[in-house]
Amino acid sequence: MNFYYWLGYHLSRLLAQLFFGFRILHRERVIQTGPVILAVNHQSFLDPPLAGNAADRAIFFLAKKSLMDQPVLGWLLPKLNVIPVNLEGGDRSALKALIRVLSAGECALVFPEGTRTPDGSLQPAEPGLGLVIAKTRAPVVPMRIFGAFDAWPIGGRIRLFRKITVVVGEPIYFSAADISAGGRDVYTKLSQRVMDAIGSLQLP
Repeated sequence: MNFYYWLGYHLSRLLAQLFFGFRILHRERVIQTGPVILAVNHQSFLDPPLAGNAADRAIFFLAKKSLMDQPVLGWLLPKLNVIPVNLEGGDRSALKALIRVLSAGECALVFPEGTRTPDGSLQPAEPGLGLVIAKTRAPVVPMRIFGAFDAWPIGGRIRLFRKITVVVGEPIYFSAADISAGGRDVYTKLSQRVMDAIGSLQLP
């Protein structure tokens, strides 16, 4: 971890514990070495730093390319391993960047739904994650975040002292048979398989 990532990593967890009673359940299930995809449902802007705390190492994130145009964020986000994404249609360059990151043995955080939920419920998976899985064969650790939508819903203000919990699932490994056919339908099925695993995770 570089200094900026290290600081953000520890500061985000400290503040989340202070203001949201933040906790991570079954953190031991996270694969801490080699290429791995952390896949989590997307409820709010709080998701990336909080879900990222499940890993003991630096991970790579996707974020809206427009954020890079902001004076401070444009300087800081690259130091936090952020990969800019064009949300106007599929951004193949972002997917290629993810593939390069995973091929180099790194860890990446991905939202299978593609964007934040409008109502707090799980959304169908987009095929982008499936494409990355097919190209890298990286294992996926499904994770589900609870309470983040209540703490900061889309279009709403942040609300403190709402409990946020991340539940980590068992890793998913993919065989050659899972990806042999290729194509959008296969990518969608791979993504939805991960989304179904996320949906099966519950609070104790």
